[in-house]
Amino acid sequence: MNEDSLLECTERGLWAVADGMGGHEAGEVASAMVVEALAGLPITNNLEADTANAVSAMIRVNQELIVLARSDIHPRTIGSTVVGLIIRDGQYRCFWAGDSRAYRVRRGVIRQLTRDHSLVQDLVEAGMIAPDEAHNHPNANVITRAVGAAETLIVDTVGGEARPGDQFLLASDGLTRLVDDGEMRDELAEFEPSEAAGKLLDAVLVRGAPDNVSLIITKVV
Repeated sequence: MNEDSLLECTERGLWAVADGMGGHEAGEVASAMVVEALAGLPITNNLEADTANAVSAMIRVNQELIVLARSDIHPRTIGSTVVGLIIRDGQYRCFWAGDSRAYRVRRGVIRQLTRDHSLVQDLVEAGMIAPDEAHNHPNANVITRAVGAAETLIVDTVGGEARPGDQFLLASDGLTRLVDDGEMRDELAEFEPSEAAGKLLDAVLVRGAPDNVSLIITKVV
């Protein structure tokens, strides 16, 4: 069961990846609701306004998912991570909740733009485990923030310049748990987006693909 959803609106300068959680007939509903809410946003051509609208949409979906989860005979959490990208006039903004990630590759250098909202990331930052222990930690799949996970949702944002030649990668953890930053950098630096995406997907499949994998690569021209 694929619980991921993608949004690709290149003509609007808007992209997103959502990774649903909650099991069959729940996770896929949550991620679809996230993507549908973003797809329905008005485009103001003002980067700050568009980012604020995206964050507000995620907060609205958060409440809708909580109501949906409580309406079930057996109440449960129905949620989704989200990572989104907006590009306007040489600037970008990323917004996210959860452990789906955004990266930027510029002149052969990769940079993770987002910070995982996860237990292992908290442990790393607290100095309780080393960064290279995070992937194999028994609680590696525990996230601390997601759309639909709690009454209050905080959506983080980050931004900066989007220069010609920059490539942005949005991905669910189905990619980032199996392919390291160096491998992602190499593929994006060597190949055009569509071919790089295929190479990264192949790498995940060869390694067993234990989770759904979704990714979007956007190149600034």
